[in-house]
Amino acid sequence: MSFFLDSFVMFTTQILFFLGGWVFFMKRLFKNYEVHHVVVLLAFSITFALSCTMFELIIFEILGILSHSSRYFHWKLDLYAILFTLIVILPFYIAYFTVSNLRFVEKKRVALFLTIAAWSIFIYFFWKLGDPFPILSPKHGILSIEQVISRVGVIGVTIIALLSGFGAVSCPYTYMAYFMRLVTDNDIQTHERKLMQVMDMILTKKKRIALAERDQLQRGSSSRSKAGFWGMFQGVGSSGSNGNVSQLQQEVSGYEELSRHLFLELVDLNNTKERIEYSKTLKGKFFNIMGHIFSLYCLWKITICTVNIIFDRVGKTDPVTKGVAICVDWLGIEFDVKFWSQQVSFVLVGIIIVTSIRGLLIKLTKFFYAMSSTKSSNIIVLCLAQIMGMYFVSSVLLMRMNVPPEYRTIITQVLGDLQFNFYHRWFDVIFLISALSSITFLYLAHKQAPEKHIYS
Repeated sequence: MSFFLDSFVMFTTQILFFLGGWVFFMKRLFKNYEVHHVVVLLAFSITFALSCTMFELIIFEILGILSHSSRYFHWKLDLYAILFTLIVILPFYIAYFTVSNLRFVEKKRVALFLTIAAWSIFIYFFWKLGDPFPILSPKHGILSIEQVISRVGVIGVTIIALLSGFGAVSCPYTYMAYFMRLVTDNDIQTHERKLMQVMDMILTKKKRIALAERDQLQRGSSSRSKAGFWGMFQGVGSSGSNGNVSQLQQEVSGYEELSRHLFLELVDLNNTKERIEYSKTLKGKFFNIMGHIFSLYCLWKITICTVNIIFDRVGKTDPVTKGVAICVDWLGIEFDVKFWSQQVSFVLVGIIIVTSIRGLLIKLTKFFYAMSSTKSSNIIVLCLAQIMGMYFVSSVLLMRMNVPPEYRTIITQVLGDLQFNFYHRWFDVIFLISALSSITFLYLAHKQAPEKHIYS
């Protein structure tokens, strides 16, 4: 009876997560598109629900909700379901929609054949991905679940490390007032005048092109009625006007390109002006302080990653247990270690889960709006679902180190006998590369800005 009640709780929460993914898909991703493919909507919502369920099971593991056998069963069920979705369903439909958009593919049989061929190529390269990495023990069979999780983990940990490295650098750069350019109303008005002047020049030249084309039409109609000597002279005059029109069109294309650059600069100036005004508010000052804190965190994380890489070091103790040990041993504070480890682990993991889901959904939304079109929107959403699933599976793999040993038993049993230390070292390497690359890029972009800076 307890197992059925536990299953009812789990499936109910999965339905709620599925509806949450459905609402996010309809209200955020596809709100500007009238065509919603049902398969794409279902695939995205199912991936979102399965990903959130894994995080829910971690919370249940810490709080002791549901029986041990029920949690183990749903861990296995959820993991197999999301791996099947990531390896079979999503790649197959990505290939299908990609092939369907090709102009020369008209018959469904040809599209299906090309889809299966593309999916087979994906499986081949996905399998070969694990060859260069020491991610498995030799005793694992070719069809074991560890074979799939290990490869998904390499891709997912790489994505997490890249996003974390860039976020650790871009967050203080975005919120700290030190890095903001000093933009005044006079600067904005000057750019607006330049843009209006360029637009006036484009309009004037387009009028000249329209007049020249009208003269060509009139001369063409008159030359048909006249022939001989005078018709030859009119032909020479029309050829000269053709050259003039082509020259004007080249000038217009150059001015249009200049107008686009001026418009983007004007948008950037307005955004910077809004950021300056926002930084003067109480909330803006708070984020400025948080920017300084994150800059210290970025330096600390880069230093720790460098030390871990040089000395081949991997943390053995989770941060909660280490913090409780410091309070007990060094500060001499006496309290229930097991109780407070559970509570602090719950809060810490909850914060990691909420920030991970929120941050990833924000990045996915921005990426979708930047890249999508009416033809590519389905493919991009499926690719984002693929990234999201691998991201969350790898988050569970890395999050295992953030909980005390007594709570990570089932997680270790479910994920299998993986080389967990490798993933933490791989994260450190990719994080360091991403952070240093982001620092270099933002430094070069910041030096090119001629405006003065605001000092807090």
